[in-house]
Amino acid sequence: MLVFLFKRLIQSLFVIIAVTLIVSYAIRLTGDPAVMLSQGAGSVNEADLEMIRESLGLNKPFLTQYAEFIIGISQGDFGKSFIGSVPVSQLIQQTLPATLILAFCSMLVSILISIPLGITSAVHQGRFIDQFIRVISLIGLSFPNFGLAIVLVLFFSSYLQWLPASGKEGLNSIILPSVTMGIILTATNVRLVRTSMLETLRTQYVMVARAKGLSERVVLYKHTLRNCSIPLITFFGLQFGGLLGGVVIIEKVFNWPGLGSLAMDAISERNYPVLQGVIVVLALMIVTVNLLVDIAYGLVDPRIRNK
Repeated sequence: MLVFLFKRLIQSLFVIIAVTLIVSYAIRLTGDPAVMLSQGAGSVNEADLEMIRESLGLNKPFLTQYAEFIIGISQGDFGKSFIGSVPVSQLIQQTLPATLILAFCSMLVSILISIPLGITSAVHQGRFIDQFIRVISLIGLSFPNFGLAIVLVLFFSSYLQWLPASGKEGLNSIILPSVTMGIILTATNVRLVRTSMLETLRTQYVMVARAKGLSERVVLYKHTLRNCSIPLITFFGLQFGGLLGGVVIIEKVFNWPGLGSLAMDAISERNYPVLQGVIVVLALMIVTVNLLVDIAYGLVDPRIRNK
């Protein structure tokens, strides 16, 4: 198990280095921060722009800047924002909890809906309820998340006035964004649960469990669902990791103060340190989630540890 864990840690380290290197280089192709910062300051010549670049450390070679960035984050220093010289770590600490809460609640909504629906669809394969659930999931797959978000806002906020349309004002503020993401995820998860359940229901040990006279509930939840949990754990874990970096649109629609909104603002402002810091944190979280999934996978199936 230790060798398995060590291999995954080494792979994770290379992934983080590769992601940060690519993003750090790519963002420098989007424009010059010195030009952005000098807007509104009247006439600015090249000498003034060079002074701004020098003060920000942008006059150094890219690899030198990247090396300084890596050394800094290894010491817990993410640098300072180009705007206001606010420490990037402070900005991340302010927005990270909101993104984690949104991702966790969205995943919880999806699991609570998709597992019962997937099991129901598999048990009643070919019947009306199965066809109905599959059609609904197909509609969910075809529906854009921002479109569903707008529909929910119009109905629950504008028409019924039950929930806030945007912002983070209280516990009820998380309902609309998490339900929006949860429903979109459910469309995929229902089909996955259904397929896994159908494959497991056809196995011999399930037939033996039924032949012993066990109740259908015990057969479904103790034997079938438990034994098809490996692909579900893997997919749900990877999906949660993707959620951490994929809630940008939802955060923008609902004005949710998370890492996605912070990253979008950093891109528009050419704020290199902030975007690099956000990417590092997201990469670390996604890699950590994937590592935990691998560990869980190895615990459930000992054969995986030897790979």
